[in-house]
Amino acid sequence: MADDDRLEELREQAELGGGEERIESQHEKGKLTARERIEYFFDDGTFQEFDQLRTHRSHNFGMQERRIPGDGVVTGWGEVNGRKVFAFAHDFTVFGGSLGEVFAEKVVKIMDKAMEVGAPIVGLNDSAGARIQEGVDALAGYADIFHRNQQASGVVPQISAIMGPCAGGAVYSPAITDFIFMVEDTSHMYITGPGVIETVTGEQVTQEELGGAVTHTSETGVAQFRYDDDEAALDGIKRLLSYLPQNNLEDPPRVDTGDDPERDVSELADVVPDAPRKPYDMNRVIETTLDEGTFFEVADDWAKNIVVGFGRLNGHSVGVVANQPRVNAGTLTVDASDKASRFIRFCDAFNVPILTFVDVPGYMPGTDQEHRGIIRHGAKLLFAYSEATVPLLTVITRKAYGGAYCVMGSKHLGADVNYAWPTTEVAVMGPRGAVNILYSDELDEAENPDELRQELIDEYREEFANPYTVADRGYVDDVIEPGATRERLAADLEMLRSKRKDQPQRKHGNIPL
Repeated sequence: MADDDRLEELREQAELGGGEERIESQHEKGKLTARERIEYFFDDGTFQEFDQLRTHRSHNFGMQERRIPGDGVVTGWGEVNGRKVFAFAHDFTVFGGSLGEVFAEKVVKIMDKAMEVGAPIVGLNDSAGARIQEGVDALAGYADIFHRNQQASGVVPQISAIMGPCAGGAVYSPAITDFIFMVEDTSHMYITGPGVIETVTGEQVTQEELGGAVTHTSETGVAQFRYDDDEAALDGIKRLLSYLPQNNLEDPPRVDTGDDPERDVSELADVVPDAPRKPYDMNRVIETTLDEGTFFEVADDWAKNIVVGFGRLNGHSVGVVANQPRVNAGTLTVDASDKASRFIRFCDAFNVPILTFVDVPGYMPGTDQEHRGIIRHGAKLLFAYSEATVPLLTVITRKAYGGAYCVMGSKHLGADVNYAWPTTEVAVMGPRGAVNILYSDELDEAENPDELRQELIDEYREEFANPYTVADRGYVDDVIEPGATRERLAADLEMLRSKRKDQPQRKHGNIPL
């Protein structure tokens, strides 16, 4: 056979993967193949494949008779919206996408190259886990990948898509990456599957209940994004990448959104209710302040009492962290603290300024939160804000009480610019709680305690729970009308673009994980 014919035959075998029957099975499950995902994800004609002709070296269990070029994973680089990205895609049609020695070497090669040239890594995961036939070599391959995940963390963005049943080692690597996308009904993540669980514990559970997209985006917080199908998930990854720099040494790209930074946002004055306990949707504040249509919420179905996401302000990428008054009054909880802390640390690692909107009554009280370790988890949020060196801009829209005031991007933790709206109350606790403690004897002896309590609450609010005391101390830089928020923040962000702040020299801090 001529050399050209031999090459063509090998390429055809690689592109066919496990064969037409298995490709059809993939389609029947509502899933794209690895190569179809790669083709959809990258800009037309830009993908350059590595190691297409590699095969495994195993001779156990008859594997020497089952060699498929590519060995179950497609690897390479290309462009996404004109920007360089490295990717690997598990091919479930080949040995169920299971990882062996050569499979791992292919993935490690492109991860190393991505770090060398400073470009994001995207993993399209659809794998049964370690290839049993290759034994410890498969486990070693996983460990090599895990090590690269750790080395790449904070150096280049790492994004994972779960696009099939991923178990065991196939979920540890995504868990180390920065963001995880899942597809409804077809993607699953778990350490041990339903069969093993039933054998060991007697518990019966379905794949979907155990590790489906809804479970991980709404209950565990393991994944941040959930989409209806493969194409939508890949589109979501493309959108996320548009907000991010290529690596930790670059700034995020600026995009001309056509939105005037001085656009009138006087409607914000009507968002916050007059009643101090009445809920409202903080997303309205975020979306009105940011460039129109640019807010991309992260983990929107988990820990809903806090909102995080990316957006643009005068075309610049920003990360947003905000209490959500319409969910548990915006209190801070174990999950909310974890969600915000990890997001803040990602933004800080990749030079994305952080914009914080504050309306927080405190930490959620109760034995459930205390026994789950709210002290430790809440401290993560303190740590994350305090160690951040990117521009930090904070706006208090209504209230900030107690330790939660300190935590939410306060001046004391290093925020660069802090504003308060005239509706703001800042105090050790809310006026009602403070009055009940400070005037307990007088209230017990009063003929009309409710009337006296309200008088005292009004007095306390007038004297202490207002923005002017903190402005007098310099803890906020100004009290501004809501309508001035967008213009002021856009100007401050421009001023802070050249910010440089060095931390004390050390190997690393010890965040209370």
